[in-house]
Amino acid sequence: MQVITEMESRLILRSAREDATEYLGKILGEHLRSGDVVVLDGDLGAGKTVMTRGIANGMGLHDRVASPTYTIVREYGDESSTKMFHFDVYRLDGEDDFVFSGLDEYFDRNGVCVIEWGLRIASILPAEKLSVLFRGSGDTRDIELIGTERYFELIDLVRTRLSEVSGLEPLL
Repeated sequence: MQVITEMESRLILRSAREDATEYLGKILGEHLRSGDVVVLDGDLGAGKTVMTRGIANGMGLHDRVASPTYTIVREYGDESSTKMFHFDVYRLDGEDDFVFSGLDEYFDRNGVCVIEWGLRIASILPAEKLSVLFRGSGDTRDIELIGTERYFELIDLVRTRLSEVSGLEPLL
């Protein structure tokens, strides 16, 4: 783990395949808990929804995960499991639109929030979050995990589990 400051750690990976990106999401999902916030950002087609599909799988949610581009938020799971709230804020006009729509109330609900295009609402996100930044598209992309203290152990765990799947390699 590389600690950027006392408050953040970082891991940069290269994913050579879509299934490797999804598997990374699965590793994350296996260890996320209610109250966690995962912020995904990157270009169109960079792998945000693929990562979310892996997170849902790791959480034991077997719903079909699709981008909520037009619905803004989709809920996965039921009362017997930790729910996942999957946001796509691309079409919103920023933080005010998010708050005015009441979407910020999801942060206090019993579940994991996964937010695509989350940097668009950066100033209203909880301080404790895991940011996942995607660079590139197609088969190869770089994925940067930046976690606050709550996520230090998870980032370390990801590093130790990279050998489980080919197509993921650490860059930093």
